[in-house]
Amino acid sequence: MRVRVIKAKECSRNKKILIQTLAILAALLITGLFILTIGHNPISVYRSMIEGSFGSAYRTRETIIKAVPLLITALGIAVAFKMKFWNIGAEGQIIMGAFGASFIALNFAHLPKPIVLIAMMLVAIVCGGIWAFIPGFLKAKWSTNESIVTLMMNYIALKWIVYLQYGPWKDKASQGFPKIANFTDHAILPKVFGIHIGWIIALILVVVIHVFINYTKKGYEIVVFGESENTARYAGMDIKKIILLATFISGGIAGLVGMIQASAVSNTLSMQIAGGVGYTAIIIAWLSGLSAPWMVVVALLFASLTQGGSYIQTAFQIPQSAADIIQALILFCVLGSQFFLQYKVVFDKTKTVSLTAKKKNEQGGERNGN
Repeated sequence: MRVRVIKAKECSRNKKILIQTLAILAALLITGLFILTIGHNPISVYRSMIEGSFGSAYRTRETIIKAVPLLITALGIAVAFKMKFWNIGAEGQIIMGAFGASFIALNFAHLPKPIVLIAMMLVAIVCGGIWAFIPGFLKAKWSTNESIVTLMMNYIALKWIVYLQYGPWKDKASQGFPKIANFTDHAILPKVFGIHIGWIIALILVVVIHVFINYTKKGYEIVVFGESENTARYAGMDIKKIILLATFISGGIAGLVGMIQASAVSNTLSMQIAGGVGYTAIIIAWLSGLSAPWMVVVALLFASLTQGGSYIQTAFQIPQSAADIIQALILFCVLGSQFFLQYKVVFDKTKTVSLTAKKKNEQGGERNGN
């Protein structure tokens, strides 16, 4: 018996729903067994995770606050992924966006609040866009590996913030502690319904990116290039311009996340500003099939998983490592289901394979004899 993995044909909608449902059930079952081994009732833990995410107005707000950066970053990543440009550098682009926004916040806080906030957004978008534009230029010019370049640039961005935090931007009033000064009120995003307006920005971007990808010429070019570079060239598309535009948009959206996090969540700039959002957003983009509307749902689920995981640590005195394992097991099962959506396992009987090979050998011998 020989086992082969081959590319599957496009799954029907019903099959996708069935596979994903089975993945969720498997996640609940496996995670439930783990919860039993640490001495807790799985049903109670699952109920508490939901309660910790949406059990009160405060918890719901916290879940949405966690979902906002995940959603916006996933939207930015999706633009690059649509043309098969593997942008693994959203983490660095978020950091550089936060850096640009912080520069405005720390040096121009005397200006009117609307001007400060708009300037912070624009500079953050430009800084994040440039940070993605660099590997995009290298890809377009010399066909470099964008995965490696974007990933390495994450560390450059991080070390740059560390340098600022311990050096030129260190707050003199922090009594020696390596910290950048907090923003003034003029640099803090306002709130709507108790949540910073980042959630409104996120929803607007969902509509904008959906329309851009599906109903504009540039979006169409990005999709065509992602499907086939040769087709794009044959159609007369400017490949280099497509790469540079898509990477700048991708990085610019991630840079906007840096502004939102620095202004509305941290109220300052620090080396923890990205917090792994750039990497988690990659999973969200893939699970949603690079579809902007679906990213809203997936980002909320991821945020609720994080918020619920934090809640059960207190409710059940579960150590953080155990809570992380619960989250990881759920993600493993859900992500694993993608394999069965894109590939299928084929079992070939050894006897059949051997007979086929024998027949070919006999045919070859007859030809040689003739």
